[in-house]
Amino acid sequence: MEVNIDANSGFCFGVVYAIQMAEDELAGGGKLYCLGDIVHNNMEVDRLRAKGLEIITHEQLSQLRDVKVLIRAHGEPPSTYLIAAENNIELVDASCPVVLKLQNRVRQGFETSENDGGQLVIFGKEGHAEVNGLVGQTKGKAIVVMTEEDLDKIDYTRPIRLFSQTTKSTKGFSNLVLQIEKRIKQAGGDPNMLFESNDTLCRQVSNREPQLRNFALKHDVVIFVSGKKSSNGKALFDTCKAENERSYFISEASELSPEWFTDAQTVGICGATSTPMWLMENVKKVIEKINTDLTLSDSHP
Repeated sequence: MEVNIDANSGFCFGVVYAIQMAEDELAGGGKLYCLGDIVHNNMEVDRLRAKGLEIITHEQLSQLRDVKVLIRAHGEPPSTYLIAAENNIELVDASCPVVLKLQNRVRQGFETSENDGGQLVIFGKEGHAEVNGLVGQTKGKAIVVMTEEDLDKIDYTRPIRLFSQTTKSTKGFSNLVLQIEKRIKQAGGDPNMLFESNDTLCRQVSNREPQLRNFALKHDVVIFVSGKKSSNGKALFDTCKAENERSYFISEASELSPEWFTDAQTVGICGATSTPMWLMENVKKVIEKINTDLTLSDSHP
C-alpha cells in the first residue's frame, strides 16, 4: 500500500509566521501569553504549551498587567489594542498580513457606508476570531452572514458592501453574491447601483479546494487531519468527501481504524491550514504500521 502526504496541505504562511514568532519569544526565556489558541489544532497548541506558551481569554487579558502577549494570525479588534495600552501589555503582533489588509479595507468600507446610509456585510462565521476582528473595525455594526437565513438581516433597499472572512470557500462566496443580487432585484433595486462585492478570500487557502479535489480522486482512501475547531478544516474535508466517499476526518493518529484500509492500494493524507506537517507525518507512520500488521495477518491465517 502506498501512503502519500499532500504537499499543499499544512500551515498557511500566516500560521507559520505566528508560530515562528511564538517560538522565537519562548526561546528567549520569560513568560509569553497567547490570546486564544494560536492555531485551531490541539496537538500543536499542546506542543507550544509544553515550551511555555500560556493560552488566555479576552477576559483574562483585561486582568493582566506588565506582561507580554502574542496576537495570533487571526487578528484582533481595536479594543484589544486599547486594553493592552491601558495595562502596559507588550503585544507580539503575529496578525496575518492578509488579515490586516482586510481589516483596513473593512474599516474604510464602513466609513463610506456610514456616509451613504449603507450596510457593511461580512461573509463568515459568527464568533470566529478573524470575524470578531473584522466586526471590531465597524464599531460592532457589521452584519455577519453565512447561511441563506442570515440574508434576512440585510435591507435590500440600501447600499450593501460585502467582504469575506479570508478562509471561506470561493463557491460559498460566489453563491452569496448571486443571492444578494437576486434579493436586490426582488426589492426593485439595481445591483449595479446598490451592491459592491469584495472578494477578500485568501488565495493560498481557496486554491486548496481544487488541489484537494484532484488529490482525493487519486487515492483509494483519504485521511483528512484537522483540529475539530477548525472551520477551514471542516470545509476542506467536505471537499474531499464530495470527491471520495472513503474520506475520513481525524484529529490524531489514535483515531485511525484498520478497517478503513481494506483493499486500498493508495492512501492520501491531507489537512487544513491549521494542521502541522509533523502531525500528518505521524499519521503516515501509523498507517504504514497498520498496513504491515494487515499484511502479516493475511499471510498467516
